[in-house]
Amino acid sequence: MEEKRIFRLAKPLRKGLLHLVFSRFFLIVLLLAVQILLTASFFLWLRRYVPYLTIVQGAFTLGMVIYLFNSEMDSAAKLTWMLLISVLPLPGAALLLFTQTNTGHRLIKQRVESLIDETKTLLPQRTSTAALAHDGSGTDDLAHYLSRSGCFPLYDCTAVRYFPSGEAKFEEMLAQLDKAESFIFLEYFIIEEGYMWGEILKRLIAKAAAGVEVRVLFDGMCQMKTLPVNYVRLLEAQGIKARAFSPIRPVVSSHYNYRDHRKILVIDGRVAFTGGVNLADEYINRVERFGHWKDAAVMLEGDAVESFTLLFLQMWNIYEKEPGWSPWIEASAPLTEVPGGWVLPYGDCPLDGEKVGETVYMDILGRANDYVHIMTPYLILDGELETALLYAAKRGVDVKLILPGIPDKKLPWALAKAHYKALLAAGVKIYEYTPGFVHAKVFVSDDSKAVVGTINLDYRSLYHHFECAAYLYKTPCIADIERDFQDTLAQCRAVTPESVRSERLFYRLAGTLMRFIAPLL
Repeated sequence: MEEKRIFRLAKPLRKGLLHLVFSRFFLIVLLLAVQILLTASFFLWLRRYVPYLTIVQGAFTLGMVIYLFNSEMDSAAKLTWMLLISVLPLPGAALLLFTQTNTGHRLIKQRVESLIDETKTLLPQRTSTAALAHDGSGTDDLAHYLSRSGCFPLYDCTAVRYFPSGEAKFEEMLAQLDKAESFIFLEYFIIEEGYMWGEILKRLIAKAAAGVEVRVLFDGMCQMKTLPVNYVRLLEAQGIKARAFSPIRPVVSSHYNYRDHRKILVIDGRVAFTGGVNLADEYINRVERFGHWKDAAVMLEGDAVESFTLLFLQMWNIYEKEPGWSPWIEASAPLTEVPGGWVLPYGDCPLDGEKVGETVYMDILGRANDYVHIMTPYLILDGELETALLYAAKRGVDVKLILPGIPDKKLPWALAKAHYKALLAAGVKIYEYTPGFVHAKVFVSDDSKAVVGTINLDYRSLYHHFECAAYLYKTPCIADIERDFQDTLAQCRAVTPESVRSERLFYRLAGTLMRFIAPLL
């Protein structure tokens, strides 16, 4: 009986037409629609001048194509914009201008740059990486690259535990929360009231009442989907400091394109969690949405925890700065025994022009000798990443991809299938998880390297989201990650050229058409 109790701060979100009409979501959609209609009306008014504008339009379109051809954006994005502007020159150009001029997020970009500069030297490289300079792994080169985009040292005094499911991570989270004495920093893309969040929240409230500093940061999209708009105030009433990142407001802005997709839990500087698992009941299979939910996560203990503390504090201070980095950073607890291997936590910011998440993945693909095994929920590839996958397979590396067998979204699944033919032809082996949905974001290679984090293989994660992950080199848990991959593989169906040819017409057509606009998704 006790197990069925759910701890809630707010009433469950009601369903139904009446609730929708009077909801904040409906108001925002309505106001956005009004703004779009006013813009469309302006272009309709211009129709009377069509004879005079035809020549100007042709010259304008040519100029835009030349501009795009010489721009620094991804080649697939160039083609998408060229197509859009060729068909709809003025609306397409207006949309491009809107996205390129950083309308709505210039201030946040400046703030993020300021925070990164302020903390650039906060975490020094404590141990020498000279031993890695000549081992051929490229780990020292990767660490040098990551240091350019943030404060991301390489650690050799960190223990890593791998969780092959949301249930396993959740169990350990509760045990670690019960041990909290100083602070709890929690940052998640999705929080939804239910059993999982209820059990966590119960502990957060108890710890806050006992004097523990508790901070909760969630993406503002939650206020549209899973939480009421006043949830920050509800948490604060319980003694918990809370913030919503980029809450949705009824103003058209490209700022909303950038979401906080990170999943971070830091406790006392002792332990840090990251991975694909959000805080909602489907992630621990207490509710079933798309069959069995397969996810993954890691827990760090030791020096590397301080990097996740810093990542959290950077996001926490974007909108309203709280002074003091050192007290929280210095709380990290060193290990008495060195477990072996190296750990490099890192974050990816969509506002700095660096595709950090993609670069790390491509580095693994480019340096692999024997195999690269990947689990990802989405496969929406740009030209560079697709080329890296193809080249790795063509030079003899065993490249295997595990994707969902039951999709959460049909159109992205169709778009993933549009890549199958070229990948299979190059020798990439593709599998779909028969029991349900794969949400894990895992790379493992050559029994020596792995990445576990929040970064999907799609444009959203690689270009538009704040992300994080842990790069692992020669840590003992890499064997557990590869074992989990093989266990998951045993529950998959293989994708073959024959199965691609016999795919449902809807997925074949949708995937082909969606590739034109993939960079805009």
